[in-house]
Amino acid sequence: MTIAACPPSTPVTTGVVVFVPATFKAAFPSFATLADALLSMAFNLATLQLNNSCGSRVCDANVRETLLNLLTAHIAALLYGENGNPPAGIVGLVNKAQQGSVSVGTDVGTIVYGQAYYLQTQWGFLYWQSTARFRQMVYVPAPVVCADLGVNGYPYSGFPTDGGCGC
Repeated sequence: MTIAACPPSTPVTTGVVVFVPATFKAAFPSFATLADALLSMAFNLATLQLNNSCGSRVCDANVRETLLNLLTAHIAALLYGENGNPPAGIVGLVNKAQQGSVSVGTDVGTIVYGQAYYLQTQWGFLYWQSTARFRQMVYVPAPVVCADLGVNGYPYSGFPTDGGCGC
């Protein structure tokens, strides 16, 4: 393995991801038999779950493209199936199986909100793991408020002339 040095500043690629079914099928061959219109619908549904605008929490469009592709594959697998097979039709994780007289039990359990939905397919699982850093709290500090007290402790009522808050 070779380690390459990081450039001085790694640029963030901005923009909106445009879905190209042929490119998606090349990257995810298990969906090659699906019609382009179905994949485009799955992508549109994916953009309801992951913002595909320049104001997205995922700022880098290249990273967002990868995440949207994983989410599109997850949705396509749930709705339309893979490799020409129909969708499984089971919601949740299999927690019980029986062979004689065939019995299957599923459960979403007491796990993190929304997690069970993504853990139903390998694509959703990859999406869930890959988005962990984006599901963290983001602290936005309050704006600085300046209380400039004037003569005798009364608040300053004029406007600062130095462009600052007058403190």
